[in-house]
Amino acid sequence: MRPLTDTTPKPLLKVGRKSLIEYHIEHLVAAGFTDIVINHAHLGEQIERTLGDGQRYGAQLYYSPEGSALETGGGIFNALPLLGNDPFLVINGDIWCNYPFAQLRRRLTGLAHLVLVNNPEHNPEGDFCLIQQRVYQNGSPRLTFSGIGVYHPELFKECTPGRFSLVPLLTQAMRIGKVSGEHYQGQWIDIGTPERLQQLELQKVIN
Repeated sequence: MRPLTDTTPKPLLKVGRKSLIEYHIEHLVAAGFTDIVINHAHLGEQIERTLGDGQRYGAQLYYSPEGSALETGGGIFNALPLLGNDPFLVINGDIWCNYPFAQLRRRLTGLAHLVLVNNPEHNPEGDFCLIQQRVYQNGSPRLTFSGIGVYHPELFKECTPGRFSLVPLLTQAMRIGKVSGEHYQGQWIDIGTPERLQQLELQKVIN
């Protein structure tokens, strides 16, 4: 996302009149999620300064600074003391979607539940296979992980502090049938490049 992210953290990039992360917060609050933990690394102090304690959004915001980026797995593990002992919802800060988050309030039956989407142009081979609401590492047809998932803290029980990916934890849980999933076919964009950010503006999907 450079040069845009040289001076602005990716979640604060604006589409229309609001930043990406503000859309997330508003959608989460509307779905009944009001206690929100935000991981941050690069220019993270800007996020805290901009969003504050979350009162103006109807939320209570907590922050989990990473210092240097810990990747998704390491970042979640670092935030576990703020997340408690129950399953929790995680959303990547660099996506936009109109997914109905309220439906993720249902009971988690395994270690993780993943929201999968159709494969975008930049990931034509997909990430995982979905068969009868179970997610597998191999198989077809393949779909792309949206960056939206629900996880049980037990998924991280063997982890230690540091930088690590979430994927090996998920694939291990898939092997024992502990990862459920769903295929979401609504609006979803991975904002990984300035061009995709512009695409989101041009599609006028933001209200």
